[in-house]
Amino acid sequence: MSIAFFNTADISGIGSLADHLLSKDWTLVAVGRALEELSSKNVQSLEDFKAKNNSQDSITEKYDLVVANLFGHQQGISIANIADVETRRVALIRDQAKAGKVVLTSIAQYESFEITPAYAQEAAVKAFRHTAHYDNKVNQALSKSILAEDVITLDFHSGTSLRYGENSHQSASFYSEYCNSESSLANAKQLWGKELSYNNIVDADAALEMVREFTGQNAVAVIKHLNPAGLATGSTLAKAFEAAWQGDPISAFGSVIACSQKVDLATAERLHKRFVEILLAPGFDDDAVELLKRRSKNIRILEVSSIQKPTERKVYKHVIGGMLVQDRDASDFAKWECVTESPFPGNKEALGKFTWLVTKHTKSNAIVMGYEYEDGYFQVLGLGPGQPNRIDSLHRLCRPRVKDNVDRMEKIAGLSSEEQLKHVFGNLVTGSDAFFPFADSIEACHEAGVKYVIQPGGSVRDQEVIDKCNELGISMIFTGMRHFRH
Repeated sequence: MSIAFFNTADISGIGSLADHLLSKDWTLVAVGRALEELSSKNVQSLEDFKAKNNSQDSITEKYDLVVANLFGHQQGISIANIADVETRRVALIRDQAKAGKVVLTSIAQYESFEITPAYAQEAAVKAFRHTAHYDNKVNQALSKSILAEDVITLDFHSGTSLRYGENSHQSASFYSEYCNSESSLANAKQLWGKELSYNNIVDADAALEMVREFTGQNAVAVIKHLNPAGLATGSTLAKAFEAAWQGDPISAFGSVIACSQKVDLATAERLHKRFVEILLAPGFDDDAVELLKRRSKNIRILEVSSIQKPTERKVYKHVIGGMLVQDRDASDFAKWECVTESPFPGNKEALGKFTWLVTKHTKSNAIVMGYEYEDGYFQVLGLGPGQPNRIDSLHRLCRPRVKDNVDRMEKIAGLSSEEQLKHVFGNLVTGSDAFFPFADSIEACHEAGVKYVIQPGGSVRDQEVIDKCNELGISMIFTGMRHFRH
């Protein structure tokens, strides 16, 4: 007779597991919430099982399978509620794992477990990891409630060695976050290509974060050194790809690219004679993968799960001797307020919001110029990232990039090259990740021919900047939300 014992805080999935075991003629014993959940099935309480077996002592040695976990309870963690039920459950999990019994602590194990010594060892490791994670949560909760101390304990697993770190003389590893279900580099599936390096993962994460902003649209982000060398939306993914690539074709060489939608053959064909390190997407058509494999042995093809909008969570950054913790920058803007005499046209609002989202993901000091290249579809024409001052981002980087791109554009009938450049600057939107501290940035925008500007506002000189916009006929939106990115 095979015996399974259920003592779970999280009752998810135990009904199906119980049905499976009963179909195999197992005897089931349960206590607590598990007993309540399984009451309609042929399950014995621990007291009844002891009585039938004429034993008042611990009979855990009789179990062939133990199903127990520590999460899922609704009450908060306190000295009172960990001292009894939880303490006994922790001891059960550890003792049975040490005794060589098969202990299941996760719903992910319910369909694939085996009653073998080898599987018992594998499950034991996961059981000890589970109780350690619980102990960390207890430490955090009690340190906060009793000692008024904030404690952070991070849980990562499945560490793998990378080709190298930021530079070839640095070794590096990559670990997965415990209990993460959001699409990420940690749970991406590599379909093709050589192993990833540290920089590959960092850039691919930046690319994925960028296209999260465009869920439900055809969007492509071309990332180089954490900045969007190109980004565009399109009526098809292939069109978005081409528009993104043309944002900076030179920088796109050796880039990391993320797509918001499944990659089809037409999109894959856009990579012909174009070298990229990684192509990441929530799926690939079979013919697209085969084409990419035939054309390049070096490209890494990464498949992630469905890409959703960024969710609220904490993010961490390590510095020597410490850890910084902050909320993820999952918001876009606090308001959308035109603060100038010249109104911000309704037909520029979608372009403005596109430009603002790209600005959010560009290294500070960031200036971005977005353009509507087809009705309803947008691309980055100019980018000024990572400069010590905002004027250099605008004047020395972003503005010249727009000119380069306009020089390569198809000519607009009836316009000279100079007139076309003026037309483009007059119709694009310029975004700044933080406020303009002086009116000189507005003067630089006017000199380029820019008419529409988006910035957070919040400077002590806001009125000076607004006055300069009014003087020069520029329309400006305040978003009320800064997006520094260091």
